[in-house]
This record gives sequence, C-alpha cells and structure tokens, in this order.
Amino acid sequence: MGTSKEIMGNATNDDAILKLGNELCFSLYACAKEVIRIYRKPLEKIGLTYTQYIVMMTLWQFCDMSAKEIGKKIYLDSGTLTPVIKKLEKSGFVKRQRVVEDERFVKVILTEKGLKLKEKASTIPQTLERNIYLSYDETMTLHSLLNKALKGIKEGTKI
Repeated sequence: MGTSKEIMGNATNDDAILKLGNELCFSLYACAKEVIRIYRKPLEKIGLTYTQYIVMMTLWQFCDMSAKEIGKKIYLDSGTLTPVIKKLEKSGFVKRQRVVEDERFVKVILTEKGLKLKEKASTIPQTLERNIYLSYDETMTLHSLLNKALKGIKEGTKI
C-alpha cells in the first residue's frame, strides 16, 4: 500500500469534489459559524446566546408555544432545546408551564421581561446586514435558495 502522497498523486480529476473548497457543506458550515460569531457581541449585550436568540425570536413571532413546537420551528431536538429554555427561564425571559390537558408537554410563555427584550433586540439584524457584504438582491437570493434547500432536505425531495 502506498503513502497518502503516492495515492493522491494518482488521483483523477473526478477527485476534485473531495477538495474542501469545493464542498457546499463546508461553505455552509463556515458561513453559518461566522454569521453566529458576528451576532455574538450584540447578543451578549442583551444577555442572550445565538440559540437563545432564535428561541426568543420564535416566541416573539408566535407567542406562547410548546417546547416541541419551538423545536420544530428552529430545527432543534428536545435534548438541545430544554437547557436553552431553562437558561431563558432562569434569566426571567420566559416561564415554563405544564399543559393541563397533557402534562407531557411544556408550554413556554414569554414574561414581561422577555417581551421588553424584543425592543433591545430589534437592532441586531442590522449587525448582519452591515457585515455580510452582499447587496440587498444577493441577500434575498441567498435567503430564498437556503429556504428552498432546507425545504427540500426536510421533505426528502429534490426541488
């Protein structure tokens, strides 16, 4: 068996797809990581992590919801979501309440403090707009394509 260098030296042009810079998944991963980094400072100022922020955005948009509904909207399983909600509750932004009809379900309810936080968070999206270096049209196209890809992945169909 040859060394890695010898094996790679015999690679064909078909192997170009195995180069990191050619992988869509890496570009998506790296971009998502950098976008979250951009959000970090402004979110720290209002006492949230990025994951807490997307939970709060969900509640600001849809009001009180079950933890399961929130998880479905933001693509998080209960093992990841539960500690996030507990931290938001400890900070006073939400409260958790068992659903009377079915105690297996937990409803997440915005507190007054959580509602007031929305005003403080209202300038955060502009942070990304200033730092993404895309035109408005490019941003809208990217947004549309990402949503289309996500929908296809979730439905298991090629669009």
